[in-house]
Amino acid sequence: MKIIIPGGSGQVGTILARAFHADGHEVVILSRKAEKSDWRTVKWDAETLGDWAREFENADVIINLAGRNVNCRYTDENRREIMDSRVKSTKVVGEAIAKATNPPKVWLQASTATIYAHRFDQPNDEINGIIGGNEPTAPDTWNFSIDVAKSWERAADEADTPRTRKVLLRSAMTMSPDKDGIFDVLLGLVRKGLGGTSGDGKQYLSWIHEADFIRAIRWLIEQEELSGAVNISTPNSLPNAEFMRILREAWGISFGLPATKLMLEVGAIFMRTETELVLKSRRVVPTRLLESGFEFEFPDWESAAQNLCRRWREENE
Repeated sequence: MKIIIPGGSGQVGTILARAFHADGHEVVILSRKAEKSDWRTVKWDAETLGDWAREFENADVIINLAGRNVNCRYTDENRREIMDSRVKSTKVVGEAIAKATNPPKVWLQASTATIYAHRFDQPNDEINGIIGGNEPTAPDTWNFSIDVAKSWERAADEADTPRTRKVLLRSAMTMSPDKDGIFDVLLGLVRKGLGGTSGDGKQYLSWIHEADFIRAIRWLIEQEELSGAVNISTPNSLPNAEFMRILREAWGISFGLPATKLMLEVGAIFMRTETELVLKSRRVVPTRLLESGFEFEFPDWESAAQNLCRRWREENE
């Protein structure tokens, strides 16, 4: 297959490109800058049609991951860049697909599990999940993230691509041992003795092991009856306190210094990020994946954490 990954130079894109390249597929990354890799990189501006759109002709799969990194302070300028980078890139991907004489069979469009409401009572799935934005206790920054997610999905839904199946990837945090990924950051806290409970520790953390993320993407490419929103997450989300305890045990450390909500808010200012990434409760379940017959290799955090810690050691020690 020919697989094109707009915005594929980040962690998740690299995970997918690496896997598909190893399978023998032709992988093309669309990026704002040329980068050396084992697969082709084609430059684009993520806003306007250009020569890059020729790649879509006779391609099999588009996996659009384009969007500015959200690990930043939500200033007015950053908010504009976060929103525009997602909506504009999605619109132009839709235009390129619509323009192709022989368009791709499937368009997998990045979204996020952050679209769901901050809640503790019930998990959110694609059928009965509550879309967020109206929680009375949610900060403005959390509502902004939900607005971005809804606008992102709307841009894909509105694209006129009748010959191309569209899937919206409401993805949880993808855990891999790659440098600077979310797992690397969390493990770094554990290794420094700082990997304790965040806030009251009751907020749920949804995640997926990279092996299952790759397998889920392959599955969605193959399952022609699946379209629309699909949650890409393990069935077993965990409260923050339990998640971090299991990670400490997997690494072999019994203690982690906890961080209060106030400590996290102060630390986020100095680290130029937002507390939403650790304090919002994301309790997501992948109902549509499971009902379609998908089986997880790492459904529970215990086995996933042990695997990831072992591989991190192999790559870094």
